[in-house]
Amino acid sequence: MSNQLYQQIQEFYDASSNLWEGIWGEHMHHGYYGKNGTLKLDRRQAQIDLIEEVLSWSGDFSTNRPHDILDVGCGIGGSSLYLAEKFGARVTGITLSPVQANRAKERARAAGLAAKTDFQVANALNIPFPDHSFDLVWSLESGEHMPDKVKFLQECHRVLKPGGKLIFVTWCHRPITPETPLTAEEHKHLQDIYRVYCLPYVISLPEYTEMVESCGFKDLRVDDWSTAVAPFWDVVIDSAITPQAIFGLFQAGWKTIEAAMSLKLMSDGYRSGLVRFGLIAATK
Repeated sequence: MSNQLYQQIQEFYDASSNLWEGIWGEHMHHGYYGKNGTLKLDRRQAQIDLIEEVLSWSGDFSTNRPHDILDVGCGIGGSSLYLAEKFGARVTGITLSPVQANRAKERARAAGLAAKTDFQVANALNIPFPDHSFDLVWSLESGEHMPDKVKFLQECHRVLKPGGKLIFVTWCHRPITPETPLTAEEHKHLQDIYRVYCLPYVISLPEYTEMVESCGFKDLRVDDWSTAVAPFWDVVIDSAITPQAIFGLFQAGWKTIEAAMSLKLMSDGYRSGLVRFGLIAATK
């Protein structure tokens, strides 16, 4: 990861995480609004539903509960604490943001889960744990930040125990073929998203599928949940137009203000079919 990108991502989440938590709570990811995207749900419940739906979709954990979990891109510990409590597991979260790691530790102490969790500032392209350390690697909307996506998936494979599971959920763009490449307008739309949200690039779900297989994973499950999560961005836009949010934006600084002003990039991307929400589950 280039030092410049590393710094941009760190600064973005250092500045914006407190605002997000104040407005939305601990879960820094999409919500799930039913298979057809038509359920009218409380925004925080939709985010919890996403976690549960992803777990249910990815396989049966009733007789094979994970004991050691790695949460890559853990934010302020939303998924980490949820998984630790749900499975009674030991969960380690990594993030590029010291602000997020410290807040996750505070939240773990408040929830009585400090003994079950650990949060570290670390680079997902060089995960600081030995081979075969985890039963489950959970990556919920962090893959889009990875400048070397093959190296990231190789690291996930390396730290998994044999038979361990990867659950990988990430932003994608639409599938492409030689006959249907991205248009100039689509490239421009994506470049604007990259600039605002500190992303190097995104790829299509079929490209991810090939990468995951090339890294040695097996038993792949792949799905596109774009329709189910697309309403999220309109809900975010509505929540940003409040006195509390506007005051928080000015406190957070220009980069966060720019991101808030550009939320329509994502909602429009889903409507056009350019932006996609991809899921992959696989085992080592």
